[in-house]
Formats: sequence, C-alpha cells, structure tokens
Amino acid sequence: MKDDKKQVKSITPMDEDFAQWYTDICKKAELIDYSSVRGCLVIRPYGYAIWENMQRLLDARFRALGHENVYMPMFITESLLQKEKDHVEGFAPEVAWVTHGGEEELTERICVRPTSETLFCEHYAHVIKSYRDLPKLYNQWCSVVRWEKTTRPFLRSREFLWQEGHTMHATPEEAIAETEQMLNVYADFHESDLAIPVIKGRKTDSDKFAGAEATYAIEALMHDGKALQAGTSHYFGDGFARAFDIKYTDRDNSLKYPYQTSWGVSTRMIGGVIMTHGDDNGLVLPPAIAPIQVVIIPVAQHKEGVLEAAHKLKSRLEGKFRVKLDESENTPGWKYAEYEMKGVPLRLELGPRDIAENKCVLVTRHNGEKTVVSLDGIEDSVTERLSAVRDGLYEKALLNRERRTYDCRSIDEIKTSLSEHGAGFVRLMWCGDPECETKIKELTGVTSRCIPFEEEHLDDKCICCGKEAKHMVYFAVAY
Repeated sequence: MKDDKKQVKSITPMDEDFAQWYTDICKKAELIDYSSVRGCLVIRPYGYAIWENMQRLLDARFRALGHENVYMPMFITESLLQKEKDHVEGFAPEVAWVTHGGEEELTERICVRPTSETLFCEHYAHVIKSYRDLPKLYNQWCSVVRWEKTTRPFLRSREFLWQEGHTMHATPEEAIAETEQMLNVYADFHESDLAIPVIKGRKTDSDKFAGAEATYAIEALMHDGKALQAGTSHYFGDGFARAFDIKYTDRDNSLKYPYQTSWGVSTRMIGGVIMTHGDDNGLVLPPAIAPIQVVIIPVAQHKEGVLEAAHKLKSRLEGKFRVKLDESENTPGWKYAEYEMKGVPLRLELGPRDIAENKCVLVTRHNGEKTVVSLDGIEDSVTERLSAVRDGLYEKALLNRERRTYDCRSIDEIKTSLSEHGAGFVRLMWCGDPECETKIKELTGVTSRCIPFEEEHLDDKCICCGKEAKHMVYFAVAY
C-alpha cells in the first residue's frame, strides 16, 4: 500500500522556493514531462485535458461573435516574413530557421512560425477583393515556435500551443472595436472561468507588439506578487495591408486598404492558474476547466453495498458533471492526497454509515471545507459547491492582488514598498517619456505592465522626472 502522505510531502513549500514549488506541481500533478529538445515539453493527458477545456470554452465565445476557425501552414518563407519591417525585427531573435530539406540546402530560408500575421496577410491578399468580403473574422488553433533562451513549463517554452485571431475590417473604428471586444472576451474568460482577476489596459509604445499601432493586454498578479501577461489584443491599422498590397473595392468603387487586428492567448494560462490558485498540497483548479470536477471516494469499499451505491451516485452525476469514481485498492487517505495534488475541485466521500443515513460528505479542494448533504438532490448540492469553489478562488486571488498593490509617488516609495511588503503591482504616474519608463526599470527592477482603461489620478507629477503626468501606469516584476 502506498504512503498516504507521499504526494503532499514531495512538493517544495511555495514560501521556501516558489519556482521549485511550481516545477514540482507541473511534474507531480502529471501535467508535463520534458523532451530531449531543450525548452520543449510533453503535455501529458491531464495537462492537455485542462487545455482542451480552455479551448472549448474560448472557441464557443469566438464562434458566438462570428469568428471562423482556419489553419495556416507552419512555415513562412524569409521573403514573406521580411515584408513588414517592424514585425520581422521584433521577432528576429526568436525565429527558428529551416535551411535544409532532406539533404538539399534550400534556396531560401524558411522560418517556423513564431506568429502568423504574414501568413494571414498573404491569404487575405488573395481573397479580399470587395467590401462584401469584409469583415474577415478568422481564428487559428495551433502551435508556434519562439527560440527562448530561458524556459519554464507553460510560461515560456520554445514551442507552445495557442490560438491567434486575425481579422480584417473596412474601417479603423471597426477594427479598434474588435481589438477591444476580444480583450474583453479574454478578461471575462479569466475572471468567470479561471477565477483570475485581471487589469485591462493598453501597453506603452515601447512594449507594444512588433508592427502594431496599439497593443492591449490583461495583466494578472500571481501568488508570489509577480505579474503575468495573460492575453493580448493588437490593432495594426492598415500597415500590414499596405505592406502586403491588400486592397478592396469600396461601395464608391474606390480602392482602399482594410484595417487589421490580431489577438491571442496560450497554454501560459495553465501556468497562470497554477501560480494563482495552487497551494502546498498541489494544484487547485477552477471547476470550469477541471478535467475531473467531482471525484467519488468510497470509504470501506470492501463492505457490502458501498461500491454499488457509489456507482449509482456516479451515474446520477456524470450527465451534468465531469465525474470520476476511484475504486482502486489504494487507501482513502492516499486517494485524498492524490486528488488534492491534481486539484479536483470537489471530493465526495461515501461510506456505509453515509449510505444508511442517505447522505454523503462534500469536501471543497480550495479550503478543505466539509459539508454533509442529503443524497436527495445531490445534483443541486454539487452545483452549489462548485459555484462556491469558483467564487472562493476568485475572492482569494483578488484579496492577494489588493494586498500587493502599492500606490507610489516617488522612486524611494517603490523600493520601500517592494522591500517591506514583497513583489506586487506598483501604481504610479508617468509623463509618457520612454526614457522615464526605462529609468524606473533600471532604478527599481519593475517594468511597465499596462496603462489601465480605468485610470486614477494619484498625483500631478511624473514619478521619475517631476514633469506633468499624463497616465497612471501599472508596473511590476513580470514572468
């Protein structure tokens, strides 16, 4: 028989070494394995099931807004990539190049896509001819490759899974509305389904996407006080359309360039869930994305009638929830630890006494709270408990963000806040000069995260140079 406490003891405490705690969970919750290519991961079935649930929920949102899924090639010729100068310069350090096909050297290098703007533009030039062809609302689920120097599971790897939306519109107003709409979709998904509170805002010019006129982002704060860019949405204007000669005939019979957007989230969201909700017992999953929402643990299952009752209970629940019945020969204690490690939101315990009294015990993963409920109407009890899990996770994450958000009016205040209270969001006033943005980073170690859509006026002066402030900005140490 296995040691009941083995799973829990094998995790490094997060307060002792947060980075090692994170890696321990990725491995011991069976989310990933390492491959022979440095920086590339095997996403194991449990980890991939989390991604599939995320994909399913997001894809439904995209389709409801009229977006269609397509698939583009994974290879981009060097000449195609070079068509948009700012774009290629932004990605040049991360591009992986193919130079040979079999034993023959290629006449032109081919890159493995780091993102697909150029591929979509090449296609759009072929299919957009008239105002009747607009808008084009496309989305792609795929993997991309970026040759990162420093990697960490889910957060930063050389190949990762994501979705990338690419749309074309007749007017800048329509394109900007699309950019903002999709950022709101990401924010709602994070807050409603992932139980992660986010800040919505615009990136500073120095931090916007290569080739974009404006980049919008959602920023989340992890348990350790570091920020995570959880999703981005970009407005390109007509820059790519001009570079790729994408024109359409408008209603007045004149030729015009369309306006473009792109937006994306990735498996980085899994890392965000781990670092926002996880604890020293392992993974903690919001119900919406949990591969198993309810695990049924039969107690004293060797006794007559226990397994039979457990199977009947599973049959009642599995039409509405993702349910697992663990009837293995491991002890109940080992099973408790195993499913705590895997972050299953709700544990249902059922033993002989429970069956005799027509009840069971529900245990919520995020706080260990036990509730004795009647088996009559168990479906409603499970629904209520799962809702409580989501709400509890969100409230805890929001409290952590509020506790770790510091309003600072001087460089010394930033240093003091971070030194005395730990990492977190620093809110400050900024004049808009990139030199001040850089100097703040050099002096304090925090970088700009976004200019929030809902700005507050903290002071009249820039925290760095003392000139008139133009924006309130969130800064933080980021993943």
